[in-house]
Amino acid sequence: MGAIYLIRHGQASFGSSDYDQLSELGHRQAQVLGASLRSRVPQVDHVYCGGMRRHRETAENCLNAMGQNPIWHDDHGWAEYDHVAILAAYQPRWADQVLMKNEVAAMPQSRKFFQEAFAAAVARWVAGEHDQDYPESWDAFCVRVGAALQRLRSAMEKSQTAMVFTSGGPISALAQQLLGIPRERTFRLNWTLANCGVTKLIYSERDLYLGTLNEHSCFEGPHSDLITYR
Repeated sequence: MGAIYLIRHGQASFGSSDYDQLSELGHRQAQVLGASLRSRVPQVDHVYCGGMRRHRETAENCLNAMGQNPIWHDDHGWAEYDHVAILAAYQPRWADQVLMKNEVAAMPQSRKFFQEAFAAAVARWVAGEHDQDYPESWDAFCVRVGAALQRLRSAMEKSQTAMVFTSGGPISALAQQLLGIPRERTFRLNWTLANCGVTKLIYSERDLYLGTLNEHSCFEGPHSDLITYR
């Protein structure tokens, strides 16, 4: 049996000029995760990133802490969905990101307001009734992620280990498929995925199984201040 570790990126820089980078806390999360994996995963045969900056920064911090060579292959099949396009389809004026940030910031409970709006926007996308409004439909996104997984499995030999640094969307899409969760409930799972949480897939020559989902025990106890979900 071989193993594929899907690692969600560390906390990104929400509200900054460049969301696609780790916050200071996100760097620390990746380092703590790597230290915890050092003895648990002594050999890594394949490492992939989704091609986004936050994936690469998570990989670099984690692999260095593991004592592994920080080298990986980029496969954009593991990239996150386009949240800007999803929000703009839900509320067209939010195609202007500056306008959106200003409107959100003006709300009394800005984080709650944004989370509720984003959840509604994603639900509209996943429902599949307005696919023409999106550059990538939910079904197309799932196909893309599934193809990335298939490419990885094709590159792996028997009983090897791979690490994939990706985002919550691809992890949720694969979990939904493997567990048979109704598509409309996929993002109930996504909202609970911790930054730098680990989802482990077990594979054999004949099948693929979900071994663990969103494991983040390395952040419990003395590191509980590192648990974040956004």
